Amino acid sequence: MKKLLAGLALAGTAVACGLNGNTVAPTAPQATKAPAPVAQEAPQQPTQRAFVPTIGEKFPKMVVQTTHGKIVLPDYYTKQGKWFVLFSHPADFTPVCTTEFVSFQNHYKDFKALNTELIGLSEDQVWSHIKWIEWIRDHFGVQIEFPIIADVGGKVAKTLNMLPKGGTDTVRAVFVVDNRGVIRAILYYPLENGRNIPEIIRLVKAMQTTDKYGVATPANWYADKIKWHGPEVFNGKDYVIIPPPTSVQEAQQRLEGAQEGKWQCFDWWFCYTSLPQGF
Repeated sequence: MKKLLAGLALAGTAVACGLNGNTVAPTAPQATKAPAPVAQEAPQQPTQRAFVPTIGEKFPKMVVQTTHGKIVLPDYYTKQGKWFVLFSHPADFTPVCTTEFVSFQNHYKDFKALNTELIGLSEDQVWSHIKWIEWIRDHFGVQIEFPIIADVGGKVAKTLNMLPKGGTDTVRAVFVVDNRGVIRAILYYPLENGRNIPEIIRLVKAMQTTDKYGVATPANWYADKIKWHGPEVFNGKDYVIIPPPTSVQEAQQRLEGAQEGKWQCFDWWFCYTSLPQGF
């Protein structure tokens, strides 16, 4: 009897709760965690393009500390109407750099004859430059006359892209800047190999000849009539190349001019002439 009454009581409870015998009481819903807020990425700042010097653009204005005091580039030279050659080297008191400085000084008069000044650079202190200059004078009998930039911290080297990939020492960079402050030529040499100083002189002379006469110069051209390997007609001559024509009419005029003796041509696109004496 007790079991019967207990069964009826449970049945009554089930009816009261609205359940049937096959119904499972619902479980309390689990509290769901709010999704973690997605971290918002900070808006990317526009990356500033590193200055990579190129031919034809203005040399960036900068104040540099040198063995001749503070100099503002390129104004210091352009205000004098001069070209300048800025060349970097890895460090003072290194063998290859020492040979280069001796050679630059030995050819300094040749640069000056082209209205061109020299200015060196390394990341050493001014006192190191001065001591190195003394060492070169005492051991090689050569007095360095041009200034050397003390680029401590490498600001100039970084600005002018003088550092090799992953490196900290400036490579042997050369910047030829004209009397308007425009970069006209850029040369890069590795740390282990010294530069050919006469080639830099030849390049400056060639560019100045182009400016003055509106001509181009052939391979290995040099006004001092050095011997080179190339078309035999250019050997030992001061011939320069007339820039190629830009129209059919001008191409025809080139050939006609050659027939009249104004210049000489291999073809209408390859004409050359000589410069006046004592250019």
